[in-house]
Amino acid sequence: MPSWLRKNRGEILFLSAFALVMGTDLRLPVASTLQRGLLATGLWHATPPVLPASPAGQPASLHSDYPYPLPLLTLDGRPANLRQFKGKVVLVNLWASWCPPCLAEMPGLQALYQKTDTARVAFVLISLDVNPNKARALLKRKGYTMPVFFPAVSLPAPFDSPSIPSTVILMPSGRVADRHDGMADYDTPEFRAALEKLADR
Repeated sequence: MPSWLRKNRGEILFLSAFALVMGTDLRLPVASTLQRGLLATGLWHATPPVLPASPAGQPASLHSDYPYPLPLLTLDGRPANLRQFKGKVVLVNLWASWCPPCLAEMPGLQALYQKTDTARVAFVLISLDVNPNKARALLKRKGYTMPVFFPAVSLPAPFDSPSIPSTVILMPSGRVADRHDGMADYDTPEFRAALEKLADR
């Protein structure tokens, strides 16, 4: 074995393994697992949403038009609409099955979903997969039970994020309470308490 190869054997093995992972189907699970490890450090906890001030000091009326009548499709292709969640706090999460940071934060979203009173807080995960079957397969493989939808139209503001994952929190009136672009860990007692406080509004 040449001496340069012997001296650099560790680096060569690392680069070979890296090339193998990045050039195969292992890239997505490896990248999302590494990012999930980063979330576990606690450095990426989502900032809990705060109660926004109402215009003129008045609470938003639940009888006004819902500001985001966004047409959606359910996993099995039935029509739905974001306005059906009027009266609840809504956590809207934009994701895709090909997005490693999206996959990294999904276990935390699932854990939060299981601990939250869904009579008061709705979860609306919107898959941006071009092929809906990829999203369906991932949900089935991982055992996720959160409600997942597909957009039936181009996403309007405030959901038209240039990057994913992206999460928007809506108050029961439909007003935006908070927005977080990028990967985060939402499964914290503080974040859950903040959602419940918004639901009491």
